[in-house]
Amino acid sequence: MSGGDVPLGTTDRDNLRVTYEESLAYISKLGRFGMKLGTERTHAILDHLANPERGMRGALIAGTNGKGSTAACLASILRAAGRNVGFMPKPHLISYTERIQVNGVPISEQDFVSTLEALKPALDAISKQMGQATEFEMLTAMAIAYLGPRIDRLVCEVGLGGRLDATNALDLGLAMITNVDLDHQKYLGDTIEQIAHEKAAIIKPGNQVITGCEGIALEIVEEQARKAGSSVWRLGREIRVASTSRGWDGHSLDVTVGGRQYSNLSLPLVGDYQPANAALAVAAAVALGDATDDSVRHGLASTVWPGRLHLIANRPRVILDGGHNPAAMTKSGIALRRLIGKEPLVAVFAMLSERDPNQLLAALRKMEPDAVVFTEPGSAAGHAIAAEQLARIYGLGADAINPASAAVEHARELAGSDGNVLVCGSLYLVGEILAQTPEIGGR
Repeated sequence: MSGGDVPLGTTDRDNLRVTYEESLAYISKLGRFGMKLGTERTHAILDHLANPERGMRGALIAGTNGKGSTAACLASILRAAGRNVGFMPKPHLISYTERIQVNGVPISEQDFVSTLEALKPALDAISKQMGQATEFEMLTAMAIAYLGPRIDRLVCEVGLGGRLDATNALDLGLAMITNVDLDHQKYLGDTIEQIAHEKAAIIKPGNQVITGCEGIALEIVEEQARKAGSSVWRLGREIRVASTSRGWDGHSLDVTVGGRQYSNLSLPLVGDYQPANAALAVAAAVALGDATDDSVRHGLASTVWPGRLHLIANRPRVILDGGHNPAAMTKSGIALRRLIGKEPLVAVFAMLSERDPNQLLAALRKMEPDAVVFTEPGSAAGHAIAAEQLARIYGLGADAINPASAAVEHARELAGSDGNVLVCGSLYLVGEILAQTPEIGGR
């Protein structure tokens, strides 16, 4: 089936003049930020479509942090191995089309519309039985319907938690849990143990399990794997990595999985936590039978993952980082300080109202920025904490400026040509600034 064909035996519905914007409005009926946790409707929709997910092989990747980078590394390795690779990252930075990719290319807006139109009879039928599907459930079903005939490997990033996320309707044979830290406590629980149980629930009977978890989280993953009759490969044991930083050029690394070593690898992703993510991806490629020396080498070297310690301009440097929980921000801050030393740092910061500002602002303070400019992403209107409120909480003469583009320009002036501007706290903010960056070209 060619890239322009529409799955599921589409009909004259595809000839209706439905626009991409109208399709986005349809899937966002309940709001981009609304959710109904659980997999029942997703299973029902896929059943209605004759289960296009059956037989798909690949990796379902959960974790508090690092799952996106791990997924991007794995998808790149699989492409280098000659596979047709479907990729379902979450959330998107600029366009919803990023959430459904074939061999690194997002679905076209036209195919997005026609895939949704073909899916609507199933959505309507399930809605009458079980209630309106959420945006996440619709996007998951759309992705599987579109990708099914086009791919032989699927890399799927879990959205929230694991047990109740729509993607947990999938069994791809390989379950990955990168790590567990505190995040989304409103939905997942207030302790590492509770959150680990939610994430480990993606493990299906007989899955190969790959994890970077430690401590009690690792114990919970191992116990869930035992119950499922699954074997576990653990970072630091069955999977080992040694790396050397190359500054803004990324890392050189050696990865060993079992007894097999992949040496002198190049990884362009910045951040001293990225070699661990790459090692998990290499292990996943080994488990899938797609890890030749060439595929690992070329795949890692060509990995692209925007918005994570992502340098988009110089003099001053402008760096984007989408870490939006305390653990992610702390790791990014440490990595950034190792790169810039004592050079001036100005942060442009925004955050969603579902998170605790005291926790995130504490992580921001650890970066020791010389100045902070608070703002609000337009794409999260009504769901972001007001810039003025954040500035009051932070104190120390912080600025509050909207729109976000003006906040970045003010930060550039404060930083000076030899300084650094870090745009952080929210993927919505990062995506908004990335979309306005000419040299990126909207990704």
